[in-house]
Amino acid sequence: MSDTRIVITGLGALTPIGTNVPAYWEGLLAGKSGAAPITRFDTSKHQTKFACELKGYDAYAYFNPKEVKRMDLFAQYALVAAEEAIRDANLLNDSVDKARVGVIWGAGIGGLGTTEETVFDFYKHNMDTKVSPFFIPKIIPDIPAGHISIKYGFKGPNFATVSACASSLNALIAGFQLITLGDAEVIIAGGSEAPIIPVGIAGFNALKALSQQNESYLTASRPFDKTRDGFVMGEGAAVLVLESFAHARKRGAKIYAEIVGVGMSADAYHITAPDLDGVVLALERALKRAKITPDLIDYINAHGTSTPLGDINEINAMQQVFGDHLYKLNISSTKSMTGHLLGAAGVVESIACVMALQHQIVPPTINHQVFDEEIDSRINLTLNKAEKRTVSYAQNNAFGFGGHNASIIFKKWEES
Repeated sequence: MSDTRIVITGLGALTPIGTNVPAYWEGLLAGKSGAAPITRFDTSKHQTKFACELKGYDAYAYFNPKEVKRMDLFAQYALVAAEEAIRDANLLNDSVDKARVGVIWGAGIGGLGTTEETVFDFYKHNMDTKVSPFFIPKIIPDIPAGHISIKYGFKGPNFATVSACASSLNALIAGFQLITLGDAEVIIAGGSEAPIIPVGIAGFNALKALSQQNESYLTASRPFDKTRDGFVMGEGAAVLVLESFAHARKRGAKIYAEIVGVGMSADAYHITAPDLDGVVLALERALKRAKITPDLIDYINAHGTSTPLGDINEINAMQQVFGDHLYKLNISSTKSMTGHLLGAAGVVESIACVMALQHQIVPPTINHQVFDEEIDSRINLTLNKAEKRTVSYAQNNAFGFGGHNASIIFKKWEES
């Protein structure tokens, strides 16, 4: 691997608390909850009746009727966020060789809504009905990468990363690696998910993964709180434009931050239960790749899903990696506001890290009321309100079913 510096030159976000990057950041600093009763379908037979839906999303504001018909929501969300990031990075001009621009997309599930609708209709009619020729292209997780490359003419590396809730963080890591290897100058790295459908809610309820705080849905996503009972489903998309520093400097691009370290591992333990050693390995590998010691990290955006076992496991892993320095840095889980965007979570939360570096403010973990005696009270979880502090390095974690672990380290931009 070379010493190529990888910088971030564009951001895009479509989230339950803000439908562009400025609105998303404003929502984070305000401690805004994106949770609300589900509006998309009748929840009377579901154990969980709320989620973090996108507010006021209108597909026809972004796409023509033919495009809406041919794209699942998760692909629509991808294109909306990608448009913001690509324009933010000013990539659509002659200074950018489109053959050297790639697209790497993360999605844990893909077109689940289209799958549910098509399969239900197929069997409802005793298989005596035509399946749309767009069924398969609508559901496959790699299709956003294809749509984005086709729309903008980007001919660099193009594929999907699928690792459950670590999917989009793995997309960022893959982009980092490809640019470092010289296989591209620019990578559009992102993730999207649209799982708020009947079978999605029922499936995660069956796993006992979702909160069932139906009477207090606004505060149901409560990472690290003793009364946490599961995550709140979210939906949306986010994108980071990654670029070699030499290429960004040559074309005069603005730079938000630098990626300096990435780490990946497998638990090799259980398909859903968390494991300490795998998380520790991912965090340590990111620090090693960044060539920094743990005491330089100022902020960690935790995976922090609000599950009883997962939150404790992550805290224990961080204690092992950071030791006493853990009491000097800030940790927060922005899932307390956005809900859990599954495969899209890693990039959504990476934007929170980048903005923290830009503005020297750590977004909060909201909805915390009852301290968990299993979590050391000296740890600063940035409870309930944002906190100003010096942030030079920020680390983001993501873990997925199957034992997939990923961690990435961002550095405040300094050209020297």
